[in-house]
Amino acid sequence: MSENHTPMIGDKFPEVELQTTHGKMVLPKAFESKWFILFSHPADFTPVCTTEFVAFQKLYDQFKALNTELIGLSIDQVYSHIKWVEWIKDNLDVEIQFPIIADHGAFAKTLGLIHPAKGFSTVRAVYFVDPKGIIRSILFYPQELGRNFDEFLRMIKAFQVSDANGVAMPANWPNNELIGDKVIVPPASDFKAAMYKKSRYQNYDWWFCYKEVGQD
Repeated sequence: MSENHTPMIGDKFPEVELQTTHGKMVLPKAFESKWFILFSHPADFTPVCTTEFVAFQKLYDQFKALNTELIGLSIDQVYSHIKWVEWIKDNLDVEIQFPIIADHGAFAKTLGLIHPAKGFSTVRAVYFVDPKGIIRSILFYPQELGRNFDEFLRMIKAFQVSDANGVAMPANWPNNELIGDKVIVPPASDFKAAMYKKSRYQNYDWWFCYKEVGQD
């Protein structure tokens, strides 16, 4: 990956050694064989970011049950991160258990997280990285909008079901308006396969077949 290339979906997550609140870590190696979600926040000791860290921590056990780790990032010193984590525990009775990267700006620039119009702070970005170190999704939010963390949990579940079954996931899965919690069969590439899939699976037509998770 060239220095001027911002990582995109399908790229290998850039290998880098970083200082975190849990010590030095090398990504993506530190989470080898696991999914991980890297999320940036504009700054420590800010109200929206505080609500986001509490929200992520509340779901941390559910992410870990899905073989998924979390790691935060902002352009703050590690001392600031530690003090903020202490403040959250002392004042909100929530212990932040996942690491936070202390970045001086170089790594944030590599990921394309600094918006020139917003000064020297990161946007609210979210990177989903699979156990092979491949970036599977990238989401960006403006500074004024806090994120929906239940959606991130849904996305991890959907990625894992999709990978394990070779299927596509409908909108709002597992509560899709047309097929509920079922999943979409990949479309056929020729006439014979199209007719076979239409006869084998529930469908709206040959190009829109669906099935239960785990069904052959």
